[in-house]
Amino acid sequence: MFSCRSLLVAVTKPSQRFARKLHLSKCRQEARIVDGRKIAEEIQEELKLVIDTYTNAGKRRPKLVAILVGNHPSSKAYIGKKMRAAKSVGIESYTIHLGENIAQTDLLKEIDSLNRDPTVDGILVQLPLPRNMSEKEVCQAIIPKKDVDGFHLENIGNLTLDNRSIVPATALAVRELVIRSGIETFGKNAVVVGRSKHVGLPIALLLHSDGKGETGALDMTTTICHRHTPHTELEKLTKLADLVVVAAGVPGLISKEMIKPGACVIDVGITRMKTADGKYRLVGDVDYDSVKEIAGHITPVPGGVGPMTVAMLMRNTVAAAMGNQEDQTKQSVHLESSEAFV
Repeated sequence: MFSCRSLLVAVTKPSQRFARKLHLSKCRQEARIVDGRKIAEEIQEELKLVIDTYTNAGKRRPKLVAILVGNHPSSKAYIGKKMRAAKSVGIESYTIHLGENIAQTDLLKEIDSLNRDPTVDGILVQLPLPRNMSEKEVCQAIIPKKDVDGFHLENIGNLTLDNRSIVPATALAVRELVIRSGIETFGKNAVVVGRSKHVGLPIALLLHSDGKGETGALDMTTTICHRHTPHTELEKLTKLADLVVVAAGVPGLISKEMIKPGACVIDVGITRMKTADGKYRLVGDVDYDSVKEIAGHITPVPGGVGPMTVAMLMRNTVAAAMGNQEDQTKQSVHLESSEAFV
């Protein structure tokens, strides 16, 4: 018999088949490049299968709606990547493009309309927003069960308590890269450089929480560093870490001298920098060329965390769709039962 719940578990925890490697493998002395693009493609293939099974059982196809405010080139590029990924896995999606001068109240009305639409499963608002808007208020306007970015305080609160919730996609991306690379985590030391509420903090929560909980955390001893951590202290801490996750937005912040031999280095940072010939290239927070000489595993920029973040956003959307439609089915059954006694 078709089970919505079994598919929901399958899509939110597909990495369980990799878990046996978790406590067995060791980081090698020559850095292995963790190919985020390849792993993201694997996840998208898994999602295609789940969605096909789901829709073949008579369920509605998941639907994702993105809201873009203004014409920021990077935001438009990110939205494009998300829409293409949605199409590739079979998620119905579209973008609402609003002018940069729109009032926040009008944006909130758009969100409220999507919240009320039973055919919409996931809503995301592309950040950053224009300066006249409050990102916090806008993110809180999306109801938690449709908040596929995982930014609503209810979702963050559940993550903090190790309860089942929609987890921010970048944090999920880091966890998935670590698991699928066979990195040993149980009781190991991790350092997260960056404490943003959408990236650094959720990553740290997933690394340090109990692996037996509902979030599938990694049982690591985790330290968070930030812009006020003295560089000498930062270096001391990263040298002790088996896993270093850098999300500070400071190009080249982490050098070879700061890394423990064989450690795993996940670079979340991405900055567009102008080169000597006047062109631009994307760089991370890690001095990649030097660190790869000593690390056991390392992610490139681009091609590491970025593609994985998009893939995990798609997974969040599918999980939200299954949860939403299951809730709607229960409500329908309840109404039919109530009407039978009228």
